[in-house]
Amino acid sequence: MAPRHDTSFSRGMGPVPASTGIGLKASHYRALLETRPSLSFLEVHPENYMGDGGPPHRYLEALAGHYPLSFHGVGLSLGGAGPLDRDHLARWRALVDRYSPALVSEHVAWSVHAGIAHHDLLPLPYTEESLAVLAGHVAEMQDALGRQVLVENPSSYLRFAWSAIPENDFMVELARRSGCLLLLDINNVHVSARNHGFDPRAWLSAIPAGLVGEVHLAGHAGIIVGDREILIDDHGSRVRDEVWLLYRETVRRIGPRPTLIEWDTNVPDLPVLLAEARHADTIMHAREQSHALAG
Repeated sequence: MAPRHDTSFSRGMGPVPASTGIGLKASHYRALLETRPSLSFLEVHPENYMGDGGPPHRYLEALAGHYPLSFHGVGLSLGGAGPLDRDHLARWRALVDRYSPALVSEHVAWSVHAGIAHHDLLPLPYTEESLAVLAGHVAEMQDALGRQVLVENPSSYLRFAWSAIPENDFMVELARRSGCLLLLDINNVHVSARNHGFDPRAWLSAIPAGLVGEVHLAGHAGIIVGDREILIDDHGSRVRDEVWLLYRETVRRIGPRPTLIEWDTNVPDLPVLLAEARHADTIMHAREQSHALAG
């Protein structure tokens, strides 16, 4: 499959606008349906909707009538050494056919080995061998779903003793080989940069604008290990100022993209999430306004 560098993903109500969405939480189902706030899209983990019916599907079907959906997988184990789970892929395909999500994405990670699910997004070394396996699995996912997918860069806390390819180069080559686009998680870049001592701006500037189909923003936490602080991508707080600054610089370079506010632990009331989304939109619109004034 040849690379595609546009950011149009069609569904029944059209492509996702280059503005901000939020992750859909059960605690917000009713409030979203009652108030219908202005949002670009809602993101769900498809693994939470792989049953045939029940209240989750009833609410999701109702919300899909008002918002584009993004399916963000966490369990396919694209980076695993073994084959992809064909049953899991079939469940994915059934959901894609049922809801026609505007965005479909997964992670550069592995989570299954020898048939055992570890319920975590585990890292892989950046080598030619792991790149070949990952690119093959991404292509297989796209073929099974009949869709181009986006793949997200991870956060990391330890480094492998041997990783021959810089992470940003690894991500770019993955997109070029498999035909996927990249889901650029700016919080993950910041977390990994602080943990490993590299420049996040240099990392981000090496990603071609045409490969970025979506952006994620989230909060993080810090823990003390020995005599140093390790940042943890816990999605449990507001986006930090340092991440907002990286986002602003990235939008200036690549232009607006569909952007998600991730908040998965210590989930706040809906107005808090909406305020974060509005702030991201303000940053994107400021870029457009400055370009209009310059013109």
